[in-house]
Amino acid sequence: MAALIRNLRSGNSLSNCSLVPPHLLTSCRGIVSKLFVGGLSFYTTDKILAESFSQFGQVVEAKVVMDRVSDRSKGFGFVTFASEDEACRAVTEMNGKTLNGRIVFVDYAKPRLGEKLGMPIARGPPEPKVDDN
Repeated sequence: MAALIRNLRSGNSLSNCSLVPPHLLTSCRGIVSKLFVGGLSFYTTDKILAESFSQFGQVVEAKVVMDRVSDRSKGFGFVTFASEDEACRAVTEMNGKTLNGRIVFVDYAKPRLGEKLGMPIARGPPEPKVDDN
């Protein structure tokens, strides 16, 4: 497994290797074709984001990140394309352009490292200190 990860990081082609689990290929492809879009207007929706980027290719998913408490946009989102070429074209064409009255920053999304799965641990209030006086 370590050899597969080294090959993925070094950019070696794994298409001839039948031992590569499909989920590794999907996640690597997803990283390359998933774009980060920053500087979005608070009024930009998933639909507007998808429509704006669909001119560069097939948009698989467009998601504006929302604040859980206020249910308002955090001002950034992600767009996933069906191919690397489409994503590359969208980066070059949309980076620095205006979308919904705001200049947006478009770049390749970085993979999440150290992502914790599941619910956070609720620790409760701190333990009272015992005074030895």
